[in-house]
Amino acid sequence: MKHPSLVALIPLALLAGCGRTEKVADMPTQEELANAANAAAANAIANAQADEVENRNYVNQTRGFSVTFPEGWTIDKAASNADGAVYQDPGAGADVRVFWQKNDNDQTLQQIVEAVSSGAEGVDGDFIGENEYRGTANDGEGNNVALRLLKQADGSIVTATFVYPEMLSEQYQGIAEQTLASLRTYAPKTDAEAAAPTPAGNAAAPAAKTPAN
Repeated sequence: MKHPSLVALIPLALLAGCGRTEKVADMPTQEELANAANAAAANAIANAQADEVENRNYVNQTRGFSVTFPEGWTIDKAASNADGAVYQDPGAGADVRVFWQKNDNDQTLQQIVEAVSSGAEGVDGDFIGENEYRGTANDGEGNNVALRLLKQADGSIVTATFVYPEMLSEQYQGIAEQTLASLRTYAPKTDAEAAAPTPAGNAAAPAAKTPAN
């Protein structure tokens, strides 16, 4: 039979044994916690901004062009199709339209510009080489129109128009120039090529940001 005093000492011995563990790591300081929180917040903001830019970048691989739409604008799905897209500034009456069109009659860029500008007022612009045109006009309904046309190697045309109320010229002119300057053309892909995944080893590096004109 165990002595009562020994029985009483057993729990104390167990507790003492449990206490002989390795030293617990030091708790982070308030400054370290604050730095970690700031880093997490900065990372979340960066990821959100990257997602936003990705959503604004419109790429049409089949037709061979891409463009970056203004921040905060929304796509008009009803007016967009496989040949291009329309983005709008909600409630402001401004929109950007970028579309590809086949050039069945093999028209020159000058002929196409004349057709596009028909009925517009105050048309002014310049041809940049044989395959690009940039200009401005007024649609006769109180709206300014910024225009850029690019002729692709196969003769097809990519037309970008930025329409905004004339009374808001100061607000939109710079945005229009920057948006149209972001338009790029390249060799279009077939439907099969566009659907095929890009091997990881051949993935293109992110393009450098182009400074605003």
